[in-house]
Amino acid sequence: IKVVRDNDIMINEKIFKSYDIRGIYPAEITGETACIVGKALAKMFEAKKMAVGRDARLGSPELYEGLVRGLISQGVEVYDLGLVPIEAMYFAVGKYGYDGGVMVTASHNPKEYAGLKVVRKGVQMVRGKEILEYIHQNDTSEVRPPREVEPHAGKVIQKEIKNEHIEHILSFINTGALKPLKVVVDAGNGMAGQVVPILKQKLPFHIIEMNFEPDGNFPVHPSNPLEPESQKGIIEKVLEEKADMGVIFDGDADRMFFVDEKGRFLGSDPTICMLGRMMLSKYPGAGIAFSAECGRIVPEKIKEWGGKPIRTPVGFVNVSDGMRREGGVMGGEYSAHYSFKDNFYADSGFIAFLLIAELVSKTGEPFSEMVKEFEVYAREPQLNLTIQNIPAVLGALKEEYNNGELDELDGVRVEYPDWWFIVRGSNTEPLLRVNIEADTKELLAEKKKEMLDFIRSITEN
Repeated sequence: IKVVRDNDIMINEKIFKSYDIRGIYPAEITGETACIVGKALAKMFEAKKMAVGRDARLGSPELYEGLVRGLISQGVEVYDLGLVPIEAMYFAVGKYGYDGGVMVTASHNPKEYAGLKVVRKGVQMVRGKEILEYIHQNDTSEVRPPREVEPHAGKVIQKEIKNEHIEHILSFINTGALKPLKVVVDAGNGMAGQVVPILKQKLPFHIIEMNFEPDGNFPVHPSNPLEPESQKGIIEKVLEEKADMGVIFDGDADRMFFVDEKGRFLGSDPTICMLGRMMLSKYPGAGIAFSAECGRIVPEKIKEWGGKPIRTPVGFVNVSDGMRREGGVMGGEYSAHYSFKDNFYADSGFIAFLLIAELVSKTGEPFSEMVKEFEVYAREPQLNLTIQNIPAVLGALKEEYNNGELDELDGVRVEYPDWWFIVRGSNTEPLLRVNIEADTKELLAEKKKEMLDFIRSITEN
């Protein structure tokens, strides 16, 4: 904990993460914290105009109020987008050329969390650690007087963005190719419920709504679609309704997973492959970015289709950076963020959803058949282990598996001819994330037991 030179207010440095700002509300993050961040961002960006959106989490109203107070104290013109998915904030910053934008959200974290995600002009992601460094080095207490020549300086302006944002989403697809698919959509009491009712008026789909009422308590299931209890309801609904597909979003709607017509919850690798193929048909030879946790099928297919695989560290910030740096037109993460060059290099669950729905419409095949070609390897869902000394475990794994091909782009990844694993510390939660993939289910089961036994032996000693 550090004393900041802003009326000696204490802030908890651990909330400033590799990607964003996130902590337990109100124990670790409060409106006063957000106010300091608002002042810092105004100065950091030399901002005149910024967009601010928020989710329905319990701490979001207080953080929003504090953030805006900090911004307008520095003479910033704040465009209030209201309750929106995070990609609406990205769209506003990209479309209107604002100096930056902030979404008040803790994404998929449990309900006790609150946070802030930040972009600067051009929708370039800003890391929490960058902001902390700026606060360390600069005085955030000074109040900048509003600029007299600009009438709205230091004020809040309500900005309705939803309809324009939806038109932007629809520009990525051929609506004429869409068929009247039956689609179950689970908004998870998050921000997808703010967009899908408007979107469905412009689509031929029969959409069955689940949990569309925004509620920061997440009363039905956790905000994280990867939690098994989050998946149960949509799987049952898809089967009950005999739907063509199901779609589930996280709290701020930037992560999106599919369920096929057989009720199987699909990992993100097939989705990245399908989207990558669509993008490469439009941009031959272009780069497709993917995070370090993705399976072997992703780079194999990108190469097969003449594209350039761009492997990045985990995190939407890193995927977006990799796309910009290496000529990527699309990027995907194992955690189901899907980014597009034509979407200001930002992620969009809605664009990904509609592109895949267009593909299903065009092929006329059941969704389960379409993904088969991308399910050639054996893989289980990511394991999340609560471990105290993560660096020690990573070091021990490196030593134990020193006969494989080591890659330390993000955590420890070791490749063997017939299997591989990646183990890394989470950047958003106090967890060790373990991913294993093998050529066969039998080998996967064997290696999973072997690795977990080894990790257990390290942590117990």
